[in-house]
Amino acid sequence: MQMSTSELRTAFLEYFRQQGHQVVSSSSLVPHNDPTLLFTNAGMNQFKDVFLGVEQRAYTKATSSQRCVRAGGKHNDLENVGYTARHHTFFEMLGNFSFGDYFKQDAIRFAWEFLTEVVKLPKDKLWVTVYATDDEAFELWSKQIGVPESRIVRIGDKGGEFQSDNFWTMGDTGPCGPCSEIFYDHGEHIWGGPPGSPEEDGDRYIEIWNLVFMQFNRHSDGTMEPLPKPSVDTGMGLERIATILQGVHSNYDIDLFQALIKAAAQAVGTTDLSSQSLRVIADHIRSCSFLIADGVMPSNEGRGYVLRRIIRRAVRHGRKLGAEQSFFYTLVGALCEQMSDAYPELNSQRAIIEKVLRLEEEQFARTLGRGLQLLEEAIAELGDAKVLPGEVVFKLYDTYGFPADLTADVLRDRELSIDEAGFEVLMQQQRNRAKEASNFGVDYTKAIKIDGETQFTGYEQLAEPATIKAIYKEGESVAALIAGEEAALVLDKTPFYGESGGQVGDSGVIKLENGLFVVKDTKKAGKGVLHLGMLELGTLEVGETATAAVDSYRRQAIALNHSVTHLLHAALRALLGEHVTQKGSLVDAERLRFDFSHLEALTAAELREIEDRVNKDIRANYSVATELMDLEGAKNAGAMALFGEKYDDEVRVVSMGEASTELCGGTHVQRTGDIGLFKILSESGIAAGIRRIEAVTGEAALTYLHQLNNELGQTATLVKADVFSVADKVKQALERNRQLEKEVEQLKAKLTAQAGTALLEQVVEINGTKVLVADLGGAESKSLRGSLDDLKIKLNSGIVVLATVNEGKVSLIAGVTNDLTVKVKAGELVNMVAQQVGGKGGGRPDMAQAGGTEPQQLASALASVAPWLAERL
Repeated sequence: MQMSTSELRTAFLEYFRQQGHQVVSSSSLVPHNDPTLLFTNAGMNQFKDVFLGVEQRAYTKATSSQRCVRAGGKHNDLENVGYTARHHTFFEMLGNFSFGDYFKQDAIRFAWEFLTEVVKLPKDKLWVTVYATDDEAFELWSKQIGVPESRIVRIGDKGGEFQSDNFWTMGDTGPCGPCSEIFYDHGEHIWGGPPGSPEEDGDRYIEIWNLVFMQFNRHSDGTMEPLPKPSVDTGMGLERIATILQGVHSNYDIDLFQALIKAAAQAVGTTDLSSQSLRVIADHIRSCSFLIADGVMPSNEGRGYVLRRIIRRAVRHGRKLGAEQSFFYTLVGALCEQMSDAYPELNSQRAIIEKVLRLEEEQFARTLGRGLQLLEEAIAELGDAKVLPGEVVFKLYDTYGFPADLTADVLRDRELSIDEAGFEVLMQQQRNRAKEASNFGVDYTKAIKIDGETQFTGYEQLAEPATIKAIYKEGESVAALIAGEEAALVLDKTPFYGESGGQVGDSGVIKLENGLFVVKDTKKAGKGVLHLGMLELGTLEVGETATAAVDSYRRQAIALNHSVTHLLHAALRALLGEHVTQKGSLVDAERLRFDFSHLEALTAAELREIEDRVNKDIRANYSVATELMDLEGAKNAGAMALFGEKYDDEVRVVSMGEASTELCGGTHVQRTGDIGLFKILSESGIAAGIRRIEAVTGEAALTYLHQLNNELGQTATLVKADVFSVADKVKQALERNRQLEKEVEQLKAKLTAQAGTALLEQVVEINGTKVLVADLGGAESKSLRGSLDDLKIKLNSGIVVLATVNEGKVSLIAGVTNDLTVKVKAGELVNMVAQQVGGKGGGRPDMAQAGGTEPQQLASALASVAPWLAERL
């Protein structure tokens, strides 16, 4: 029965509505009050508390079409999307549910009736599985429904009791029970065996519906207690059943995907509708659009990071197809046409979806080119190796924002892989460095509770006599230290600034009569200050007097960077608008990082204007004044409060002439001229509507400019130009390089054509049919498909078998022109050859591929093709 995807969704919900089920709208992709899930990944998620008995609803049976995402965490299909017929990041799950109402008998009857009477699938095409010991389900299928026992498969445990594909559990404890799956047989022309057989991973028998029977409550000791009200949870993939009803074999061939693929092809400017990259894009526009509609925004963590990865993967595939401009957001309209009837929120959220996708794509485009260039260079250096080193994968991630799976996706097209273990080692080292940089791995600010207050004197002076009030070693109070021990000291007063408001803590030394304590960092703990470091010399005891001295050079460098954040904030608001507010900052001795609210990336002209304005305020040499005021009075005077900062009733107001007035407890320069020079290093987006500027000041800014000048000078020397004509010279060199690449491609095309002509000389006739059997002698396996297609065109009518051997593995492909598929099936032919070289394979009647592990048998296997064909032609 031919049905559109939309008609099928409606038919399913209407059938179960007529069976007394409440039609429930799809829940959000962001699970509410369920920290165990990254995204909604099944229809039962929104009913979880109902099944657990925690929530009561006005109905005892329900049906839904639930939008789902599997692209992160435990359920992650991302790397397979586009390369297989049925993997998606976004899919719809049709389901019917019973909360103690009906059980196995009705669940099985409903499923069979819908499949065979509503959508009219042939009964002899359906197979079912049951849990090995579920005799009740077996009897229902065989006696009530009438499925032949030969098409009912019992699936047992794998590894331990209740460890079976046909036994469902919600967790280690809680509701669980057997399940029964329904499979569709696509026909003998597709390779694969029924469920439970050695060939079950083939594509002939495809699972379409899973009926879960929640029958038991599993306790922590492993005992199974029958539930007082057994329940039912079912799930059928909308895309999978649509594929069957529309007479196609790939989900990407159904009406919904074909519309999206055509829209994507038009957007990127390609006519090859069979491209795997178009499949990736068509899949990803669904998950990205629905995630944004449900409130997820691109970011560097959690759900936002997964969304960012999916967007970047789609963009990379678009560029691979030739897209030069932002294209991904333009597909939202086509998606709305296909799915807004069922999900009207797509229309209402269309504008924000398009804007977020456009901004994210534009942001990624700025780093994509350089990242891909670096990746190409690394691939070229691999030689015959097949694995990209972990350090290259890490550099792409850390420097260019390439997730490891995106790098793996690029390599997959080259039949290469990444060193996942090496990459993970570097990632763990980065995590460890971050941990070590913060309190030597111990979070003292949480572990230590300080009584009393440390008086801060660091605004006025950088050295201060003080008394040791307390010593904390590994979070525990101790009376004394000896040389070589790490600890946190508490003083009665200190010039050391404790980290807060984005400004890092001071470092320096605490000089004792019989020792020296080196302070590596300073933290606040309540109203006290912790001096974190190591006793380098002598001994130290509670009650001793000491001299606390801040590293003045480092303090001044921090002050330069902190003061300039005030000028930067004011410049951003003046030039971009009052919507700009600070969303976070990090100020240390090397550089500054400033996060602010703004929807779009700043242009080069805007960055230049901001930089010029800040430097103008620096040259104005405004006096930096501080004043203590009550909070309301400070706000009324126009002082800006900073993001995330907590203020007492009395606040410190920092003013820099006409340029800036802010509430701030940090340390600053005396005059803006002390900053010297301000230079922006980068501007980027870190989340939807949040931008980040990184910059340097003073000596660090001069050092950066010197390095920049040196690089420019060296480039000028290489291209034999002066520094002011480097761009023209580089442009000429790139143009010449493109021309040479074009000539190389033309030469490759000629060589391929010549090779094809040479192969035609090996054509023989068998009973009047042209046949070509050839070993391509080590050619890349991925070139087989292109060579096969060219040869079939040149033969017009004939049969082709090609083989190649790489790294001890045989790759085979067989092609039969359409006029001959009645006599010879390519799948049968290639499988006959594959079995002789230690492999197996299959495919369509006109084209099929296979592999093998015994290259020494290849010659005899290819020799067997002619007599095998002679019997059939």
